[in-house]
Amino acid sequence: MLNWLIEPLGFEFMRNAIEIGVLIGILSAVVGSYLIVQHMGLLGDVVAHAVLPGLAIAFYIGMDIFLGAFIAGTISTFVVAWIQTHSKIKVDTAMALVFSGFLALGVMLITTLKSKLDLHSFLFGDILGVTSADLWRTLIIAIAVLSCVAIFYQELIFYCFDPLAAKAMGLPVHFIHFGLMAGITLTIIASMQSVGVVLVVSLLTGPAATAYLLVRELHLMMVLGAIIGVIASVSGMYVSYYQNVPSGSAIVLIISGFFLLALLFSPSQGILTKRAVTRRAKTLLRKIKIDR
Repeated sequence: MLNWLIEPLGFEFMRNAIEIGVLIGILSAVVGSYLIVQHMGLLGDVVAHAVLPGLAIAFYIGMDIFLGAFIAGTISTFVVAWIQTHSKIKVDTAMALVFSGFLALGVMLITTLKSKLDLHSFLFGDILGVTSADLWRTLIIAIAVLSCVAIFYQELIFYCFDPLAAKAMGLPVHFIHFGLMAGITLTIIASMQSVGVVLVVSLLTGPAATAYLLVRELHLMMVLGAIIGVIASVSGMYVSYYQNVPSGSAIVLIISGFFLLALLFSPSQGILTKRAVTRRAKTLLRKIKIDR
């Protein structure tokens, strides 16, 4: 058993992959918790696909592609907000329109500009190709985002649960919104290398949604979600190593498995446990009636 655990660690690419998986597992769960409590899970998918035009343009003009991705992702969130504010279109419809529009624009730009950008690696990820530079960039992003979450934790809670009251209390809600969107975009950029933009939404929402079914408080949701994200990332790497399957897909499937277990067996919200509790309650009521 010990050899089974140690063997993959003998390779530098596996050590880098596991380390970046742990960082992304923690970061995605914390940031994703805010998306879950705001009922904005689709926004992660929007931003994940909206970075493609930024990648294509940045690569064409010789700019840092991750800076281009950050700019494009941030713009997409403002476009969603603008459509929602200036029309009768609901936010889910606005997100769907921006998602498809930015994705189509990105694919068209990559083709038109004859970019040599490896679209497959950005769509599906390549965590085994992570370099030390990628690891350091992810570490810096994780420290920056998690530090901001810790510093502005109370303000973020107030804004997420009651933005109108937060505005009435004088909080800079526009600045908080921009900061939250920036954190989401940075998390997606950090995750692109591991699972790609197609699967990144699972990392953002899966651990947080699983924790949401198990605990009630936001800080506990973040902690439990981070634990689930780390376990899924590390387990996915071992499954990938020993079973020779894609790493990103393995990680996402494990996250999905955790969510399914929570959905079925959560003590307070599980589908099967609710039925068991209902049956016990009915049995108890029948006994009370008989005793009377």
